Amino acid sequence: MIKIKQAVIVEGKYDKIKLSNIIDAPIIQTDGFGIFKDKELQKLIRKLAEKDGLLVLTDSDSAGFKIRSFIGATVDNKYITHAYIPDIFGKEKRKDEPSKEGKLGVEGVSEQVIIDALENAGVLCESVEPVERPITKQDFYELGLTGKKDSASKRAKLLKYYDLPSRLSTNSLIKVLNSITDYDELTQAVNLLTEGN
Repeated sequence: MIKIKQAVIVEGKYDKIKLSNIIDAPIIQTDGFGIFKDKELQKLIRKLAEKDGLLVLTDSDSAGFKIRSFIGATVDNKYITHAYIPDIFGKEKRKDEPSKEGKLGVEGVSEQVIIDALENAGVLCESVEPVERPITKQDFYELGLTGKKDSASKRAKLLKYYDLPSRLSTNSLIKVLNSITDYDELTQAVNLLTEGN
């Protein structure tokens, strides 16, 4: 696994699945053009950008470049690093037909092509400060954020407290929290929200 400091922005779930086997970083999917209308997602992306920066890795077709352009208009460019997949023609295994432009996207290229794109973007040589005490699934359980009767309610309050999208899964939430806060601050937040009941 390659540790990346920035949050990584991809287009869809298959891109996210592919990258999650290669890199260790929060991976946020735009759901294609869904990002254009999703204000919560835009807010999350801005927050992640200001904390550790963004690495944008979209497909090399016109849709991918429209999404890159939109992110560049939404987030200050000083926080954005772009990684580009070269034009490789073919079709993804799961699809019956090649894409409109005939190019492979992030999900369709080899792991080495992705690693080369990351290297060309200059993100592989960056040092990442180690997290002294990362937030884990076990912490979520002990804090009552999973596995308890009122866990869903607690997570909803926590998402609101950190101003995060309500649709984040537990695993995604843990990755995002590890990018924007630490274990001690999370514990304080949960205690504060519990006292507020």
